[in-house]
Amino acid sequence: MQVVTKKIELSDGRIITIETGKLAKQADGAAVVKMGDTMLLATVVAKKDAAENVDFMPLSVDYQEKYAALGKFPGGFFKREARPSEYEILVSRLVDRALRPLFPSDYHAEVQVLITLISGDKNTAPDALAALAASSAIAVSDIPFNGPISEVRVAKINGEFTVNPTITDLANADLDLMIAATFDNIMMVEGEMKEVQEEDMIEAFKVAHDAIKIQCKAQLELTEMVGKTVKREYCHENNNFEFKEKMRLAVYDKLYAIAKQGIADKHLRSETFEAVKTEFVDTLTDEEKEQKFQISRYFHDIHKDAVREMILNERSRLDGRKLNEIRPIWGEVDYLPSAHGSAIFTRGETQSLTTVTLGTKLDEQMIDGVIFEGKNKFLLHYNFPSFSTGEVKMNRGTGRREVGHGNLAMRALKFTLPLGEENPYTIRIVSDILESNGSSSMATVCAGTLALMDAGVKIKKPVSGIAMGLITDTTTGKYAVLSDILGDEDHLGDMDFKVTGTKDGITACQMDIKVDGLSHQVLAEALTQAKEGRLHILGEMTKVISEPREDYKPHVPRIVQMSIPKEFIGAVIGPGGKIIQEMQRETGAVIVIEEVGEFGIIDIVAVDKACTDAVIAKIKAITAIPEIDAIYDGVVKNIQPFGAFVEIMPGKDGLLHISEVDWTRLENVESVLKVGDKILVKLIEIDKKTGKLKLSRKVLLPRPERNQ
Repeated sequence: MQVVTKKIELSDGRIITIETGKLAKQADGAAVVKMGDTMLLATVVAKKDAAENVDFMPLSVDYQEKYAALGKFPGGFFKREARPSEYEILVSRLVDRALRPLFPSDYHAEVQVLITLISGDKNTAPDALAALAASSAIAVSDIPFNGPISEVRVAKINGEFTVNPTITDLANADLDLMIAATFDNIMMVEGEMKEVQEEDMIEAFKVAHDAIKIQCKAQLELTEMVGKTVKREYCHENNNFEFKEKMRLAVYDKLYAIAKQGIADKHLRSETFEAVKTEFVDTLTDEEKEQKFQISRYFHDIHKDAVREMILNERSRLDGRKLNEIRPIWGEVDYLPSAHGSAIFTRGETQSLTTVTLGTKLDEQMIDGVIFEGKNKFLLHYNFPSFSTGEVKMNRGTGRREVGHGNLAMRALKFTLPLGEENPYTIRIVSDILESNGSSSMATVCAGTLALMDAGVKIKKPVSGIAMGLITDTTTGKYAVLSDILGDEDHLGDMDFKVTGTKDGITACQMDIKVDGLSHQVLAEALTQAKEGRLHILGEMTKVISEPREDYKPHVPRIVQMSIPKEFIGAVIGPGGKIIQEMQRETGAVIVIEEVGEFGIIDIVAVDKACTDAVIAKIKAITAIPEIDAIYDGVVKNIQPFGAFVEIMPGKDGLLHISEVDWTRLENVESVLKVGDKILVKLIEIDKKTGKLKLSRKVLLPRPERNQ
């Protein structure tokens, strides 16, 4: 066993260790990354050959957390790790997006990367180490890869940038970015902010890249140490370049001309491009027509070149827009009469129908992860049905794309929500994409803002989002930054940079780069152009609704919050929940009690104000402190030979002794009272030791005159 280790020191003195040669030696590559008590095992295995007629990178990346890593049992009936959590899916996506562009373009063998949390630390977030572990595993394998890469978290805390901060420190961050890069170029960015400026983003990129360069250098040295500098040979493409050139001569100019026409309709544009391919195929011999796979692959490549060249030369877009022009926007709120809030947001051929539902604490999401646990009272779900692109596909449930896009929109809107007592609700936003031609996640942000305002949620400021694209030519140095990109411009371009924010700053971003050499100048230009587009979209949104409604809609349940000393919680709930259930049954309200410090916080949820008032009155009666000489409306609950027990407050009984029932001497209580009678009584004494109450009825009755 030859164990090789490499250490990386962070600027604050913390150490990251990469180890290989001890675990999982039958994988093509395996590495353990350790920081503090957090340890990640990453493995990579690649098939020797590609499957037939595959022209893409069949890469799968899966991140999984073992509950034993932190000495915990998994929840659920089976008590074992099962389907991945949203956090695990999001970490998998972060690593996938950083690795995928760096495999050779002609490498099509299936590659599987598995990253497992095998030891955990409550204060060290594993997501910032996952890409380093995956890249290290590839670095010590013979799999072709244009890396290495690494990924770090950069946070701005108290005005200072910190790399891979602790989870505790991250709670105070104004900026939280995950950034992946090679030694030379930034490849991927994702994160959330509290209205930061574009200059802060650029500075964060620089801080992250400096740290990543050190981690990439360590991996290169690790590759040398294990002797894996020579990678496997492969041949995954059979090319006929003579035939490709024949096709280029026949179709390139036609494709360029169509791209230049500026056809706005997505399907018409696609059909027009496809007609050129059909026309060319009709000129081929029967033998040439058999090369269907190569025809499609070459046509795609030529189509891509023609569109990119047109945009760079003509400074115009596929749909005829200028480079910085936003597609037409229209919106509508209150479209769904029974929803708590609803909005339609349409930008060009992308449309989101979004709803807002306001719930109680009972609707909060329970988070029971290995590292992260607690409750979540803001949920955003994104759905992307196949009809939105005019396709027929089986509905397989929520995929990774839906989770990722929903998470980005959630982070964009989270900052603007009211906090604490200003927002007693659990909020769920659901975005259903009804049409899609680029940037549906940004349409979700815009529709979500409109729906929140329609619901009457007092958001701090409206948030809009825009997706930026990039076309570059490294040979000539030409480039074009595109605002509000189409689906085709995303697919054929070099960058997908989503930016969300208010009028005062950025709240979230997500960037994927498909080429090398994105300079800070181009990045700064993209951010400036994104700000202009973002503000334009905000202006269009305010034409639909400019601020939250004054009040919630009539059918939205109101939540009234009150607090009581915690010693009264049991009295409000009652034995076996009897009292609280009775209050809910009588009033129709939902009552939720939570102990917070020295108080019980009670949420009373009801559509009818009278129901709420009735509950408040009952709770005040339960928690009221009886006062000597006070007069109460009592109910006879029980009769004994020595007197009657009378309830003067919910859950509070006092003894009405037989001698205190009437001025006349009674042989038995039943001659005057029976169970259920409502009577006026006065509290005349509270036993100092037992707290028992002594009542009198007779003192409230006229005293008979004595016979002379």
